[in-house]
Amino acid sequence: MKRSAVAGIAAGSALAAVAVTGLAATATGIAQQAIVEQRNATPTERSLTGPYGSTRSMNVTDEAGYLARMVAHDQEAVTAARQLRRSDRPQMRTLGASIIARQSADIATMRAWLDKWYPGRSGTVTGYQPMIRDLSELSGDALDNAFLLDMIPHHMAAVSMSQQLLMSGRATHAETAGFAVRMRDARHAEMFRMQRYLAHWFKGWSMPCGMRK
Repeated sequence: MKRSAVAGIAAGSALAAVAVTGLAATATGIAQQAIVEQRNATPTERSLTGPYGSTRSMNVTDEAGYLARMVAHDQEAVTAARQLRRSDRPQMRTLGASIIARQSADIATMRAWLDKWYPGRSGTVTGYQPMIRDLSELSGDALDNAFLLDMIPHHMAAVSMSQQLLMSGRATHAETAGFAVRMRDARHAEMFRMQRYLAHWFKGWSMPCGMRK
């Protein structure tokens, strides 16, 4: 019964996959554009862009691995989002508060599942590769721009991992499969919200052609 429920969610996610098809190409496009902008930027402009222009390789091998990796992934996002309390823009402060509240709740949920289903795998991931730079010394435009530039690929990684779990059929609990669907869709939408902020506030940054929403 549990397997059939998961299979149904995975099958339904195939339809939603159209919305996230091309994520790898999008991430690559962002990385390439970031490199070009870094090369062409003045020293001042260069300080506003960071090293994390693409998603890291995050292969999902099983449900426990997905949950543990997402715990570490979300913890990084929450830590970064706390820095937005210092932002001059109310939109960014609101975005940061939303990320903190939602992803802290997600972390608690995933840890509870790990403790219940996979004792001993509490959410600690060995060798996790950070995707977000240290924002503690940044302020003003530098803070907002760096956060957005780093968080878009960060969200892409979460979307990609969730989609990989669903399409591979490796979610062994219906709760995890449903969670992955909600995470994928919510972060996909928020990713484009952040892209619009970048396009509106900062010179010349946009999603690769054909991936705008």
